[in-house]
Amino acid sequence: MVSNHDDGKPPAKWKKVCVVGAGMAGLAAARELRREGHAVTVLEQAGDVGGQWLYDPRTDDPLGASPAPVRVHSSMYASLRLISPREAMGFTDFPFLPVDGAGGGGRDPRRFPGHREVLLYLKDFCDAFGLMDAVRLSLNTRVLRVAMAPPQCRAPAVAGGERKWVVRSVRVGERDDTGVQEEVFDAVVVATGHYSQPSVPTIKGMEAWRRRQLHSHSYRLPEPFRDEVVVMVGCGDSGKDIALDLISVAKEVHLTDKSTEEATTPAMSKLLAKYANLHLRPRVEHLCEDGTVVFVDGSRVVADTVMYCTGYVYSFPFLDTDGVVTVDDNRVGPLFEHVFPPALAPSLSFVGVPRKVPAPWFFEAQGKWVAQVLSGRRTLPPVEEMLRAVDEHYRARAAAGVPVKYTHELGGIEPQKYIEFGEKYCGFPRYEDWKREMIVSTISRRDDDDMETFRDRVDDDSDHVRLCLKSWHCSSPARHQASLAVSAADGHPPPPRLAQTAKAIAADAL
Repeated sequence: MVSNHDDGKPPAKWKKVCVVGAGMAGLAAARELRREGHAVTVLEQAGDVGGQWLYDPRTDDPLGASPAPVRVHSSMYASLRLISPREAMGFTDFPFLPVDGAGGGGRDPRRFPGHREVLLYLKDFCDAFGLMDAVRLSLNTRVLRVAMAPPQCRAPAVAGGERKWVVRSVRVGERDDTGVQEEVFDAVVVATGHYSQPSVPTIKGMEAWRRRQLHSHSYRLPEPFRDEVVVMVGCGDSGKDIALDLISVAKEVHLTDKSTEEATTPAMSKLLAKYANLHLRPRVEHLCEDGTVVFVDGSRVVADTVMYCTGYVYSFPFLDTDGVVTVDDNRVGPLFEHVFPPALAPSLSFVGVPRKVPAPWFFEAQGKWVAQVLSGRRTLPPVEEMLRAVDEHYRARAAAGVPVKYTHELGGIEPQKYIEFGEKYCGFPRYEDWKREMIVSTISRRDDDDMETFRDRVDDDSDHVRLCLKSWHCSSPARHQASLAVSAADGHPPPPRLAQTAKAIAADAL
């Protein structure tokens, strides 16, 4: 494919690039763009980097039913811990090492740390690579509109007349009609994530039901639900995790699933036997005004709260492409390899759209590909060829019986695609097999054994994983220090705190 081409020559040109979002995907993209020599501006509506990992105790409209965008971006709840081991996460040259002892600063060294540790790791990443200084990072800045620039803003025809983009933004807290700024960019990378805009089902009686309803996006702490009867619509990762958070305070917790047979895994059976106040129900048929929740099997319960753990939808309310890029049944398209809209490539791209992929590794690979295409180091196939590839992807998914709403889900459906993605398009190393084995075995422990303790059991690693882990722990500190040295050589020395922590980690590894 044409996009594999890399002639080994230095980049022919640099671009002025706007990255929308300073979460994990945005930071990964910004670092790769800077490495390729582009002038990068990152716009972030929050007061700090981190995206979803920046915990916000505030809550949004309970159902998130107000028009996009939501007012509170993060869907993080206080007790959340990773469901993937830290060794399987992390940037390729900046491992997600446990930080303990000297310089720890209250860090969480567990294999499956809490959300705050991920945020601190991302801040360390910014410090290590000088992102706060090397890119133009504008915090507390909400993007109002991204649209194609009029012809007069583009380069002369002799220079190719390349497409440009006008980005309109405003400082958070200011009225939309004051303090608005507009700037023209050569390219825009959308990296706003996909765990903010709630997907709320339509259930008969929702409008008339007078008691509390909320989406898990607005869940933070269990205490407000003390002594309540809570019905949870949805039995996915967040539904089960929040149920475990609630059973110690709620009077009853009723988890619902469209198939109780499929939901009754060995681990779920163990939980149901252990907690008398935890129940598994079929899906909700309707809600009654008096607080009764009726299930499809005819059973019912009087509830205080209905919580919808029903996932999220892709939403880009600021993006105006004249209908070229749309979101239909949670499919963002058309996107070539989930990154480039063919008709607008390469000046518009998306990083972080795929779901169930190893992060931030996959975002690094996407960002590197975007950066190299923009610089001219690599080229994309013709528009017609990219559109044909997108159509073939859609037809293959449909033939396999995969619903449209799972278009961007790779892990569990097409894991080989994400494993080979970086190697195929930008010379990025493949995702290592032992890391994928760790993730798969973790999911197996959670579903087939014990949902409460699966994160804290490390004795189930295979011999292959143990050997690779030993090598990872021995080599990672050296890579960590090498990254800091490269950053310092580029004129962005890490802060003393980070340098001291790196030395402490290296000493512990000896």
